[in-house]
Amino acid sequence: MWFENNDKRTSKRITGDDKERLAEEYLTDKGFSLIERNFLCKAGEIDLIMQDPTVKGQAYLVFIEVRYRENNEFGGALASITAGKQRKLRRTAEFYLLKNFGNNPPPCRFDAVGIEQQDKLEWIKNAF
Repeated sequence: MWFENNDKRTSKRITGDDKERLAEEYLTDKGFSLIERNFLCKAGEIDLIMQDPTVKGQAYLVFIEVRYRENNEFGGALASITAGKQRKLRRTAEFYLLKNFGNNPPPCRFDAVGIEQQDKLEWIKNAF
């Protein structure tokens, strides 16, 4: 299909995909395992859904927002996760949990990964 062709993606989307892969690799090195990438529904999109097996012997489902900024002129990557964006992520996660787990969801949390110049990465567990 035409949208699967990498040549049709915008440079912004290509950069975003690259930074999400960078965050995914970083978290995989920390012991996380990928469940889903770019989960999309009417409520919104979640960049990464991963499992963190390191929390007190119980696996956590982690919804991860990845943000990239070339500079921190307006507060940087992590500052760009507004209250509105957080609400949208929560609604999207609720839909994902209901769809995949019904009334028996696993423990979960929201993490954020900010990436800035020279791929400087900052990871915040339980960000919101």
